[in-house]
Amino acid sequence: MSSIGKIALFIDGSNFYATSKALGFDIDYRRLLGEFQSRGTLLRAFYYTTLIEDQEFSSIRPLIDWLDYNGYTVVTKLTKEFVDATTGRRKVKGSMDVELAVNAMELADRVDQIVLFSGDGDFRSLVEALQRRGVCVTVVSTLSTQPPMIADDLRRQADVFIDLLELKPKIGRDPVDRPGSREVRQPPQFLTRGAIKRDDRVE
Repeated sequence: MSSIGKIALFIDGSNFYATSKALGFDIDYRRLLGEFQSRGTLLRAFYYTTLIEDQEFSSIRPLIDWLDYNGYTVVTKLTKEFVDATTGRRKVKGSMDVELAVNAMELADRVDQIVLFSGDGDFRSLVEALQRRGVCVTVVSTLSTQPPMIADDLRRQADVFIDLLELKPKIGRDPVDRPGSREVRQPPQFLTRGAIKRDDRVE
């Protein structure tokens, strides 16, 4: 694919995780960066996820730490876990939609394309607003599950839709190769980071 200018990635962590699991594979986040770096100038790669308040250990923590040290800008928010009175099921109250939308609009004037990794129909209005700012919006989700993981109105609003199943050969990884088990490495030099509180040098 030819270069398409400056790119920013916005990953809705929980939605993207659910989509890849529904398709039966895990994401290699290092390969994901490389794939989109090859498509243009990758300025930012945001990963959004919630953490349950007062939880001593979160199974997602190793992934978050790995992403943070390997070129991603990780955005987290504490949420509250509660028991639904009608169903008796545990639920988590909290969403990263607002944070993702605000960051995307802040970056709109600095990028040519935004790639949104989510099938959540709530993002349709965000996609429309970004398009009005002259940004090309690519949405990555899937139609290959029953039911599809992407909302139809979001898919129709996007300039480009990429089915995650098509990316599997390029960004999939062996399920036993967990990011948390790898040694911590420096961020790729093609990324610029936001607030960096380490001595990492990023050009």
